[in-house]
Order: sequence, then structure tokens, then C-alpha cells
Amino acid sequence: MLSGIPQIYGERVLASWNGNEDAAIFELDDKRYGILTIDFITPVVDDAFTWGQIAATNSISDVFAMGGRPLVALNVVCFPTKYLELDVLKRILEGGFERVRSSGAFLVGGHSVQDDEPKYGLVVYGEAEKSKLWRTSGALEGDKLILTKPIGTGIAITAIKAGMIEDDRTRIQAEESMKKLNMIELNDELHAHVHAATDVTGFGLAGHLRDMLNESLDCHLNIKSIPLIDGVKELADMGLIPEGAYRNQSAYEKYVDVNQNEFEQSDLDMLYDAQTSGGLLLAVSSEKADELLNHIRKKNFEFACIIGKFLNGTGRIKISEVI
Repeated sequence: MLSGIPQIYGERVLASWNGNEDAAIFELDDKRYGILTIDFITPVVDDAFTWGQIAATNSISDVFAMGGRPLVALNVVCFPTKYLELDVLKRILEGGFERVRSSGAFLVGGHSVQDDEPKYGLVVYGEAEKSKLWRTSGALEGDKLILTKPIGTGIAITAIKAGMIEDDRTRIQAEESMKKLNMIELNDELHAHVHAATDVTGFGLAGHLRDMLNESLDCHLNIKSIPLIDGVKELADMGLIPEGAYRNQSAYEKYVDVNQNEFEQSDLDMLYDAQTSGGLLLAVSSEKADELLNHIRKKNFEFACIIGKFLNGTGRIKISEVI
């Protein structure tokens, strides 16, 4: 779609839409990079305030995934004023504002249009010190792979919309995960041991992990160590798989090496489940991985786990039960 549109590159522009970066990156001065991103989503929960929180968290995440801090944000709103009360929109915006403020950024305005389906998100601007910028690429052989949030929000959302959630813990856990800001606040030493990072969103765990690989690097992924939202594996067994997961599987299963007979189908479904406001994937030096994981867990990311290891290879995701 974008192949015919010329891209402007120069000494100051590090990343645009080609490649696999989470946001645009441009040089500000000899010490700082600017980070600019936009994201918006359709409703994933019934409560307007909670949806506002989730949508804002999802939008801000790209800045955190690049090692930066968000500074200012603009609302992006599509809303059916003919069908929904404006009080609903007010609650959405209040939820978004709460998350922007909690991230340390300022909400300074936005833009709205009339639409038949509500959509909400943010344009977010942040900055990172040059020595602290994380890119999607950069993982080294021997690095451990840390995931900070559980997988399964796509399946949980599908089940919620279908009225198929019997255990309310699944809904609560999914909502809490989606509205949790990816603020892990590392000290300088630990920050330097993160060699690459991205966040897990619409392309699923396999899709975003694939972005971290290159032609000489594999990731050996321990499928049994992947943290899951309570109940989503059982929901997957019932067939409550979102359409986005099938699209992701079609796009990325060619990069995945797995013995199908060793795992249940619902285990493999978790590789492709399209996430909303998922966690960070961090490639961390092996000698600091445990220390960094303990730090992240102390920041209330209780599901954070080491789920894989980067080894010499050809850009493959190799599924096993051991790292």
C-alpha cells in the first residue's frame, strides 16, 4: 500500500514506516531522540472508562518499548453521536486522561470526527536519551527473552463479547493486564543490558518476536513457560479464537519450527493470538536476565517470565519445552 510513497531519510530520521520499529524515531540533538507514534482501537470492554484506559495504555506502549518516556499526547476520537450519549464519550476521555497522567505525560488536545463505530486512541510524543534507545533489532546470541505480561487478551475479548466467560477472573485479569502501563523504570546498568525490545500487540507473540530476529539469529521459545491469562487456554479449546489470530498464523507460521504432535493446538494458538495492549518483549544479556526479571516483578508485573533464548540460526522461532 505504501510502496509508491517516497520516504524521506536523512541524518536525523532513523526510522519511518518501513522496517519493524514500533514508532518513528528522529534525532533532536546530540543527546536525545524524539519518538512519535499513533494508535487507536475499537471497544474491547463494555465499560467506557476502562476502555479509555486500555486504549490510552495501548497507544503509549510504543514509547516505553523504545526505552523512552512519553511527554505529550493528543486524543484521536471517532464517535457515533447519533447513537450514543455524550456522557459515554466523556467517560472514555476520562479513562484515557487517567492513563496519560499516570504515564507522566500531558494530554494537550486532540481531534474528533463523527463515525458509526466508536474508536479511541492517542498520538504520543516521547523522547529517549541516545544511549538508552531500544530498537526492535539488536538481540545478541545468548540473550534471554523476557515477556512482561500474560498472553491471551484476544481470546479473552472474543469470549467476553460472545458472553462465554464463566469465570470472572478471566475478564478481570485481562482488563488489569491491558490497562497496565509498560513502565518498568530500569536503572542505567540494567537498561544497558536490554539489547532489543518491542511490545506484543496485534501481530501476536510470534509476529512481534519474528521482528526481533535476523538472518543469523533464532529464538528458542519455551512454549510451556509463556504466561497466560487464567482460563484462556480452556476458551481456546472451545474454539473461541479471534479472526486476527488466524490471520497471524497464516502470516507467521512459516517462520515457526514445531513438532505439532508434541503440543496441544491451544498451546500453539497462544503464539498467534492478537493482543491488545500486551507486554514488552526484551532481549536481555544472560548474566543480567534474572536480576532484571526480579526488578520487573517488583514493579507489579507478577506474570513476567523468561520464555526463550536467542541463538545462532537463520531467523526461525523454534518451539520446545526447554530453553
